[in-house]
Amino acid sequence: MKLIIQIPCYNEAQTLEVALNDLPRKLDGIDTIEYLIINDGSADNTVEVAKKWGVHHIVNFKQNKGLAKGFMAGLDGCLRNGADIIVNTDADNQYCAEDIETLIRPILTGEADMVIGARPIDETEHFSFIKKKLQHLGSWAVRRASNTDIPDAPSGFRALSREAAMRINVVNDYTYTLETIVQAGREKIPITSVPIRTNAELRPSRLFHSIWGYVKKSMITILRAYMMYKPLKSFTYLASIPTAIGLLIGFRFLYYMASGNSAGHIQSLILGCTLIIVGFLTLMIGLVADVIAANRKLLQDTQYHVRRAEYEALYQQRETVRNL
Repeated sequence: MKLIIQIPCYNEAQTLEVALNDLPRKLDGIDTIEYLIINDGSADNTVEVAKKWGVHHIVNFKQNKGLAKGFMAGLDGCLRNGADIIVNTDADNQYCAEDIETLIRPILTGEADMVIGARPIDETEHFSFIKKKLQHLGSWAVRRASNTDIPDAPSGFRALSREAAMRINVVNDYTYTLETIVQAGREKIPITSVPIRTNAELRPSRLFHSIWGYVKKSMITILRAYMMYKPLKSFTYLASIPTAIGLLIGFRFLYYMASGNSAGHIQSLILGCTLIIVGFLTLMIGLVADVIAANRKLLQDTQYHVRRAEYEALYQQRETVRNL
């Protein structure tokens, strides 16, 4: 059983060695532990620090592509190097590395294919009051969108089995944390959460420049992910608003017409009909989106089988070379 711990890095030379030094060297149930960093276009000597420390694998981007693309590139690198379990953690040593053993336990016992580390948000001193409340709000929104019970959706401390890693896709450019949970919940990938600890803050977060900017991007990510997996339901909700208003206006006109006072209310009739047409067109868009979503599922299934064949071929090649 091979575990690869991946760390996305962007100008992390000052903190990377601290994070690497805390990573486990041996774990029960794991035969081999390797380490991989994703260099997301760093302008400092992040790569040199990683090489000097002895990191096994490095995924290099020539320019910064963002956390989401870095995460997916890391999964690909881990799978290509034969990982059975992948743990994602941060280069700023935010998460307590001793809890990696707790994080991977549900995968080793077969209880889940994706495990999210739940931070003690209310006890984290460097989180402001507003940030704590927004973290809870965001996690609640993800739980509703994903139909899961994950208490800390924005947590980047997570473990994935080989099976889950081959099925995961991230299409937004912002962050992987929220979309992957929505996908896991809607695609019925076994997912759970375990409590973990955090360390003192070494540097401010670089994911967002302001609280409200983070909220806006997170809500857009959650809404987009939900609409990808439940398009017909989403557009039906949207269609119901103009349709309901249009019907109310139409019934109002019929009431006036029945009482002989319809004169002067033709504008209301036109508005009501327009809103009903808008609602109908929105519903039609939902039907088209639902067909596209069905095709996307077929493509994802095809992609999964292609990935599986490719990674297994690479694994067999390595085993053949090793046995020569």
